[in-house]
Amino acid sequence: MLPLFFVMVINILSTSTLPFTQRIERLYGELSPNGRKLADHLLHNSQDIITCTVAELATITQTSKATVSRFFRQLGYDSHFDVKREMNELRASGYPISTYSSDITGYKAELNRLKQTFDNIDNQQLLQFIDDIVQAKRITLVGFRNSYPVALHFRQQLLQIKTGVRVLPYPGQSISEDLEDIAADELIIFIGFRRRPRIFASLLKQFSQHKVALFADPSGQVYKDNTHYLFICQLGQEQALDSYAAPMSLISVICNKVLSTQTSQGQKRIANISARFSLLDELE
Repeated sequence: MLPLFFVMVINILSTSTLPFTQRIERLYGELSPNGRKLADHLLHNSQDIITCTVAELATITQTSKATVSRFFRQLGYDSHFDVKREMNELRASGYPISTYSSDITGYKAELNRLKQTFDNIDNQQLLQFIDDIVQAKRITLVGFRNSYPVALHFRQQLLQIKTGVRVLPYPGQSISEDLEDIAADELIIFIGFRRRPRIFASLLKQFSQHKVALFADPSGQVYKDNTHYLFICQLGQEQALDSYAAPMSLISVICNKVLSTQTSQGQKRIANISARFSLLDELE
């Protein structure tokens, strides 16, 4: 039978690559009563890892600084700082976990994300992109996972103004067959927010000879050399779930600019679509 010390070392090594919450779940039964108090609190208030010091965590959980430090070491971290860094990196990658207390969330945080997004957009690049949309005979939007609804909304807005707009992949279908039909002069718009599928990078490289636009969060800047247009949208990371207010707002601005650029053609198409709605009695 192995001495207790070696058992503890083996447990730490076996959990050292796991995220914080999974380490707690793995080692919970071996924690001291005070260690469990810390674990229970942090599992329900993960943002405190980021916002609180060791002393503050000790006060909140009615333990001690030594207990808090020992708790993090038992989970396989060298220090509280290492846990903070891991949590920030996880959230930046799209992992749904709160990293800040609730007093900085809400509409003010949304407004900050909107402002940061629009402040960092090159207006000349945006106007050129809008002109390319107007001139394009066909447009293909590509989006996966959480990016798909954004791509679908973009397509729906553009489809009210012009023909030849589609979104890929089709539900439940592979994408290669449809990519084969992309024309040489087709405008391709990728929506690629964090937690992108592994296929994403190779897809971008497939269209190095095409005019490609990419809408992404800051992590998408690694693809700058593979695109003609790169629009960075802030999704935030203080809350567990991403906000898509900024990309949706940017899409609204773009589509309205497209409509104002080709008013006659766009308004005629809108009128025809509205007449068809009435003919089919499709809407309330």
